[in-house]
Amino acid sequence: MVDCRDKVENIEIAWIPMKDGRKLAARLLLPKDPKDRPVPAILEYIPYRRRDGTRPRDDETHYWFAANGYGVARVDIAGSGDSDGLIQDEYHKREQDDALEIIAWLAAQEWCTGKVGMIGISWGGFNGLQVAARRPPALKAVVSLCSTVDRYADDVHFMGGCLLNDTLDWGCYFVACGSLPPDPEIVGKDRWREMWAYRLENLDCYPMLWMEHQRRDAFWKHGSVCEDYGKIEIPVLNVSGWVDGYTAAVFRSVENMPGAKGIAGPWGHKYPHVGIPGPAIGFLQECDRWFGRWLKGKKTGVEDDPPIRVFLQDGETPRPHFDARKGRWLGLPQWPSPNIRTEMLYLGDRKLLAAKTRVKPLSVCSSFTTGVTSGEWCAYGLGKVAPELAIDQREDDAQSLCFDGPVLKKPISIIGRIPVRLRVAANKPQAQLAVRLNAIHPDGTVERISYGLLNLSHRDSHETPKPLKPGQYYDVTVELNEIAQTMPAGAALRLAISTSYWPIAWPSPELATVTVDPARSSIELPVLKSEKGLRKVAFKPAVKSAPAPVTVKDSGAETRHMILDIERQRMNFTIRRNDGSYVIDEIGTQISLTKLKDFAVSRDGKEPPRSLVATTVHYQRGDWDART
Repeated sequence: MVDCRDKVENIEIAWIPMKDGRKLAARLLLPKDPKDRPVPAILEYIPYRRRDGTRPRDDETHYWFAANGYGVARVDIAGSGDSDGLIQDEYHKREQDDALEIIAWLAAQEWCTGKVGMIGISWGGFNGLQVAARRPPALKAVVSLCSTVDRYADDVHFMGGCLLNDTLDWGCYFVACGSLPPDPEIVGKDRWREMWAYRLENLDCYPMLWMEHQRRDAFWKHGSVCEDYGKIEIPVLNVSGWVDGYTAAVFRSVENMPGAKGIAGPWGHKYPHVGIPGPAIGFLQECDRWFGRWLKGKKTGVEDDPPIRVFLQDGETPRPHFDARKGRWLGLPQWPSPNIRTEMLYLGDRKLLAAKTRVKPLSVCSSFTTGVTSGEWCAYGLGKVAPELAIDQREDDAQSLCFDGPVLKKPISIIGRIPVRLRVAANKPQAQLAVRLNAIHPDGTVERISYGLLNLSHRDSHETPKPLKPGQYYDVTVELNEIAQTMPAGAALRLAISTSYWPIAWPSPELATVTVDPARSSIELPVLKSEKGLRKVAFKPAVKSAPAPVTVKDSGAETRHMILDIERQRMNFTIRRNDGSYVIDEIGTQISLTKLKDFAVSRDGKEPPRSLVATTVHYQRGDWDART
């Protein structure tokens, strides 16, 4: 940890004027010594309250950048924090339009060289790509973390056409963000109530809006840069982790954007210099290399970096939390890589085989409680208080159709996305598939390596889905998420197919039986055939600047309970999360956040499933007391 505060000027509030008269609130961190200016600007542009909401995290990152020769602007999106206006859903065109004005304003400041970069994780990773596609002249480079290039296929809302319960979880928090008031010390004691009332009166129920668009229509195509990768002409560094929900964008960016590089590590939804599971890396130094090259013109060697750097993690006995994963870094000189071969495995009589065989069709009808070992769709990497990872898969495997391979005589490593080709028929017009690639360890525990979902009515298109004709066979592909993992000698591969994956995905309208024709089904494993020509990868040790000083009032905790009502055969999966309570000493504001998630489903589907999410955010300072 590096204390950079004596080298940095903190401008607590800078107002950025918009052409329509609105003002957006920014916090600026600049090199303190004027002789070190002008400097390039780095923009982070998100709705999570720059003054208090993300201040501890921002200070760990932004002070370091400022001390190393950048001006950092943390800007509240319109309608959030202390900014005028309203939040108008995720990634609205108005948000992008405002970003163009913000970038032009930053480039015109006397402390700025006229060159701007964008950085952000999650929302800020999304809009970095989206704004790059708008091509503002001053924007020269982007670092995008935990983002997506396709808002329908690889975001929190849908997976393979299946509705994710995370759309409610995230949507509830997003509504809470949009309903929080501005800070009276910034906007004035007479104005803050008026602004708050305006936000509340105009607040939408965003999850309802999202669920009205269950197909990949124009709603989702907006902001999906995959619609035209060619619009992004500046260098992009795309970063994510294996237990994050947004790994695909790393590979898609490198495949489709000429100026893109990618890093995929073991982490959850966190910046890699504080990444959990570890090992964390010197990510701030990597950003300095990236921005140093494209904003300052320095020869930092980033052009010579491998297009994609991956953490090849070792297979390990599953558990709900890892402090760190074992493994090693590899640099792939090309993506797709000639070092990776496709190894075909074919489905047999509950076996994975090296050659096709004739076998009778096999059927599966999983109870709606199948999926309880899945962990979170996106692990936020909050530490030991948050056991978010997939656990031993045997309980879900018992309700799945499983195909086991032979015990491995030597280790194999897989890197990339895993297509599973299946010929299937169903007895209902609507059905879903959850397909998992697992590793059976010598001690009998079963580790999930990767998984994918498919709403079978979306088998040919997410834009024009079609119901199934009961009894008719269809050839479908289920894409399992990208991964880089080594399976040790003595382990065995298992392909597990179920017709439910609760509570990650909302179930089909009724229990369905899906019949698989193994003789016409296969899995395409992306196997590392050789390390010849691969690059050694070494990152500097993780550093961060000192976080905002806080006084902790409550350290927080998280519990996860599964309760089965035996008489009703109904399962409740309940998560109680308390992020604790702390005072930001510099501004005297106390913040707390609690969340309840309760997912209920009956095994046979006779009672309707239920998802309940409640988020409470509380801000308090003196006589200012706001709760939503």
